[in-house]
Amino acid sequence: MKKYFLLSLLFFTIPVFGQKQINKQSGVWLGYFNQTRLTDKWGIWLDVHARRTEFLDRWSAQLIRPGITYYANDHLRFTAGYTYARSFPAAGLHTVRPENRLWQQVLWTSKQKRLQTQQWIRLEERFNRKISNDQLQNGSNFNFRFRYLLNLMVPLNRDFLEPNTLFFAFNDEIHINAGKQITYNLFDQNRFFVGLGYQFTKGLNVQAGYMNQFQQLPSGNHFNSNNVLRIFVFHNLDLRSKK
Repeated sequence: MKKYFLLSLLFFTIPVFGQKQINKQSGVWLGYFNQTRLTDKWGIWLDVHARRTEFLDRWSAQLIRPGITYYANDHLRFTAGYTYARSFPAAGLHTVRPENRLWQQVLWTSKQKRLQTQQWIRLEERFNRKISNDQLQNGSNFNFRFRYLLNLMVPLNRDFLEPNTLFFAFNDEIHINAGKQITYNLFDQNRFFVGLGYQFTKGLNVQAGYMNQFQQLPSGNHFNSNNVLRIFVFHNLDLRSKK
């Protein structure tokens, strides 16, 4: 409840100069997430994304995000890494904007009968290449971004998520900007997802469903509402020696 109160507060206290304009879009997001545990304490993280806009008409973004994970225990882990992203321009423009990020994250999970939860808090340091007149310029714009994710998975045909389990998936992630170059869009975006998943093996599941990405643009009074078909693959590996 606190999270949604904060989101509402941010939305209604945003400085608006002129009428709000909401641009409706559609897209397809594909993603692959891998967490590989190497030892009791250390592992690696990798996620890769391909995003199309106007459903499948043209590219929206491409992203690769590796990291190193420290496992405090089976339910709490800390990750730090690097992201390289490419953001594609609107129709009629040609310049692809590269972005370099550093990121740090704390992730925790819990598991009960008929419910599995995952939450993370992530901090990003974003370096977006400057663009002017559809041309890349020297230097980058910098800002921080804070992200909070709540993910719920509810098994439908079994008590727990185990092989051959169909489950309901819900998650919501809020993004908050910070930094000297952030003026009108302290609230960056919210991503709401609902769908179905299937647990193929202990460490592999696929989730597909509907996501709405509601994003405030830097001007403060322009917003994107993006209706997305989202298909993500989650692949967890455990390479520790069996005792």
